[in-house]
Amino acid sequence: MNRPGDPAESRWKSPGRLVRWQEWFVHGMLASFAVLTILTTLGILVVLGSETVRFFRTGEVTPLEFLTGTAMRPEADPPRYGVLPLVWGTLVITVGSSLIALPIGLAAAIYLSEYANFRTRSILKPILELLAGVPTIVYGYLALLLVTPLLRYSLGLVGIKVDTYNAASAAIVVGIMIIPMVSSLSEDVLRAVPQGLREAAYGLGATKFEVSTQVVVPAGLSGIMASFILAFSRAIGETMAVVLAAGQMPQISPNVFASVQTMTAYIVSVTSGDAPYGSPEHLSLFAVGTVLFLMTLSLNLISGAILRRYREEYS
Repeated sequence: MNRPGDPAESRWKSPGRLVRWQEWFVHGMLASFAVLTILTTLGILVVLGSETVRFFRTGEVTPLEFLTGTAMRPEADPPRYGVLPLVWGTLVITVGSSLIALPIGLAAAIYLSEYANFRTRSILKPILELLAGVPTIVYGYLALLLVTPLLRYSLGLVGIKVDTYNAASAAIVVGIMIIPMVSSLSEDVLRAVPQGLREAAYGLGATKFEVSTQVVVPAGLSGIMASFILAFSRAIGETMAVVLAAGQMPQISPNVFASVQTMTAYIVSVTSGDAPYGSPEHLSLFAVGTVLFLMTLSLNLISGAILRRYREEYS
């Protein structure tokens, strides 16, 4: 029997003590990272909130006038600060790009998951993921130098006027940008659906198309919805491609071939302009940022509710 303090006993206890110290260290590091993330988010909220309050205290506009105003012209006399044109431009481009990207991305995901063989999938999926890494400014120049001229030529044949900077071109290129996100995430979700569901459907005489659309897609609906929400959020926050394609004309117009300005584009225009620090025009970008933050927060809450509604549990 080993006595207390025996070297043999120390050899047995030391490794355990070292493991405990390692666990405490890792636990502390992970906890500190989590706290840092929370503090960063809180810091952003504090800055946005405090600067937004400063903006409204300037007396240039009330919160109600800001939220319901239909003109954003800080350079006018008197200045006008209405966020609705920016919200309109953001929604037009976001909804338009989603109408392009979501069906194409989902169709691509179904093909890669259910129809493509291993060789085809190994070639196409890396190409899609590579497209997601293309700088957004490249897409902006694509819209300006290719998409817009094509729209102006083709629609000009039927008498439709297309401005050099327009919402349609921006929606098209942003839609192309988010297709890889939708297709890649959705394909991962579809491939994670248990193979037994497919085999059961085939055993009942279902065709491949019926299995894909009536079994696999509904089974992975929660993940597919998550990919849609992520893509929608990416479209809302897009900046450089939208600035180059849609221009910077804040207006509420049903004409998608006219120039518009999004909230992110307005923030870029103010920060890159000559507005003095602390001026009402400079502070207005924080108010616009707060509206953008609330929109994305609402979107995340809605997506969470949708995911809880459609989540399927498999054992």
